[in-house]
Amino acid sequence: MSNAEANTETIVLGGGCFWCVDAIFRRVRGVTAVQSGYANGHVPQPTYQQVCTGSTGHAEVVRVEFDPEEIDVREILEIFFATHDPTTPDRQGNDVGPQYRSAIYYSRPEHREAAEELMHSMEQERMFGAPLVTELAPLRSFWPAEAYHEDYYTANPQQGYCAFVIAPKVEKFRKTFQRHLKSGA
Repeated sequence: MSNAEANTETIVLGGGCFWCVDAIFRRVRGVTAVQSGYANGHVPQPTYQQVCTGSTGHAEVVRVEFDPEEIDVREILEIFFATHDPTTPDRQGNDVGPQYRSAIYYSRPEHREAAEELMHSMEQERMFGAPLVTELAPLRSFWPAEAYHEDYYTANPQQGYCAFVIAPKVEKFRKTFQRHLKSGA
């Protein structure tokens, strides 16, 4: 293990279509790697087509690796909650199905604790005007998505979904979290 790997932490986040979540976290200062995939379902090595049926139990997710000396897990989670709707069960906009659920899958107890604290605080403040439905659970499985999903937004900015769904989310991130924006992002 390299010294750089020894200083990183990982959390897995599902906020609807993984192309959206991927596009946001690739632009976050302190994030060292982002990988799209499928998590916590019952089908081993699922394909995108299988997950899209909603029958595999998997959520579309991104595995976010970050340097906690540059950005802490609470800040990662604040960005996550600000860039998707955590109040709609199995849905983000027109994307409907259990694979699009809001989810936080953790491997470290301190990540669970940070998520619980933040979620409790947001509920107390009635931040979203509706109850949170975000699934908070230990990471049981993660399967990498097919290669063409990686950095999909950057590779396909003119594609309809990218232009009309992802681009506004990226712009909201840039405006709201400017202090966390990588230079040149």
